[in-house]
Amino acid sequence: MEQIFVYFTGTAGSGKTYMTKALADWFDLKKLDYLTVNLDPGADFLPYSADIDVREWFTLEDIMGRYNVGPNGAQIIGADLVSTLIDDIRDEIQLSSSEYVLIDTPGQLELFTLRESSRVLVNALNPERSVMVYLFDPVVSKTPSGFLSMLFMASSAVFRLEIPQVLVLSKSDILSERELERIVEWSEDPETLYDSLNLERKTLNLELFLLLKEAGLFRPLIPASALTGYGMEDIYDAIQEIFYGGDDLERILF
Repeated sequence: MEQIFVYFTGTAGSGKTYMTKALADWFDLKKLDYLTVNLDPGADFLPYSADIDVREWFTLEDIMGRYNVGPNGAQIIGADLVSTLIDDIRDEIQLSSSEYVLIDTPGQLELFTLRESSRVLVNALNPERSVMVYLFDPVVSKTPSGFLSMLFMASSAVFRLEIPQVLVLSKSDILSERELERIVEWSEDPETLYDSLNLERKTLNLELFLLLKEAGLFRPLIPASALTGYGMEDIYDAIQEIFYGGDDLERILF
């Protein structure tokens, strides 16, 4: 069976690294085979044990010293240098028989979605067996305009990488019950978001809303929490739906 590549993406602070760990822990519980890959050379700490870690080849400090640049410049160079490691990363992955490859991307969204090296990586590993788990920041998503901004950035990531996407509301445990219900409702019923945007009286937001709706880019959000493990099964089921039409991998194998 071909491997499935799961890319965790989202804005800085949305919880990509801890969501990677949470899904890995859930896979352990379900006895599913997987690999974890860290693509962030600037990561100071990982809560999971990365099977493949870009820091084995270079770190942010290495790049700063070698190219005489600051942290921001080093992050950009690091994102581009990943393309030089594609053969090594692919070879290590192919040595494993794991069904899933969980890929933790760099902290800043644009370092992964906007750099050409990421498209090269996705295409080299297997774009037809790849899916993006995009994390919505819960604090930003609490306002209508913030939610719309999250949706726009998620949509732009699809345009760039051209792989299926699962939308996840991360850190949902920090939201009140009412806030959580409202955000999920906006994702499931776009008209309720339109009504909320009307109250903000921002014409540009309404135009953007109509554009995204016409393009069919509204999809239900999966509330999840890396802290409690809530939502991991729903994320797994969404991935299964994309690749197996809802047939569980365990049932296919056994």
